[in-house]
Amino acid sequence: MKEINFKSITEFTEAQNLPEPENPLFTIGQKTLNDQEIEDCVSSNKEFSYTNQFYLISLKRIVSGEILYGRTKYDCSKGTLLFSAPNQTYKVKDIVVSSESWFLAFHEDFIRGEDIQKLIKKYNYFNYNVNEALHLSPKEEATIKSIFKNIETEYQNNQDEFSKDIILTHLEALLKYADRFYKRQFLNRKDINKALFTRFKEMLNEYFENDRFEQEGMPSMEWLAAQLGVSHRYMRDTIKAETGRTAIDQINLFVIEEAKNLLLAPKASVSATAYKLGFEYPQYFSRMFKKKTGITPKEYIESVSMN
Repeated sequence: MKEINFKSITEFTEAQNLPEPENPLFTIGQKTLNDQEIEDCVSSNKEFSYTNQFYLISLKRIVSGEILYGRTKYDCSKGTLLFSAPNQTYKVKDIVVSSESWFLAFHEDFIRGEDIQKLIKKYNYFNYNVNEALHLSPKEEATIKSIFKNIETEYQNNQDEFSKDIILTHLEALLKYADRFYKRQFLNRKDINKALFTRFKEMLNEYFENDRFEQEGMPSMEWLAAQLGVSHRYMRDTIKAETGRTAIDQINLFVIEEAKNLLLAPKASVSATAYKLGFEYPQYFSRMFKKKTGITPKEYIESVSMN
């Protein structure tokens, strides 16, 4: 598999046979393939990966082929926004795109010190750990295209002291629309969310039944996500959307329920229960138990015994 690393935006535009960017830290453009280029794309039958040293937003339609981001394939049959943060890797196999696509690339230094630099960090879809593309309805696609066009107009025609602020304003609008559309997509996938959460609970139970809490401590987000075949960020968002609680909350709830069962076993002790659930010190377990239930483990045992 061929590996490509674009160290600069200029390298990226050269590889796409596009004009050299006017600003080495920012560029935007529209890529149109002719019939021969599409035919070459179809016949190339290649698999490769590429990494950028800058942010990249692409709006395109994938006619056929596969894009893998992390461990999961993108479904790109409709207009799709692809987001890539610096140093993230895409894997592409036998890709054929429609004749028209948009791209916007900018270096971290272009937004350094600007409000958008902090804003962009909160959007999961820019992170490697988001392994679902943003699929757009025709109306949503038209909205995003209009923003691309506004940025392109400003970039090409009005380079003055106001240009950067105007471009960043449009870019911020694009990111906020993407956030809205991403949440819509997420809520529309309730069956997928439910299935993932069910498997998440099964994984916790298997981990406990195999004594791994006691031997290895609580499972990490990264380990659980890897077992589920998704990123920990996507797992977190899915569980929050499905249950209203965070993944950490769900693990803690599982621990509390198992603790109640263990505490009621014959000859049970608080310390043995703590160690069984992966706590190095019993007082840490007691503190968490009281925080979640309002009473200490000892008080819980006494309250149940009285009943």
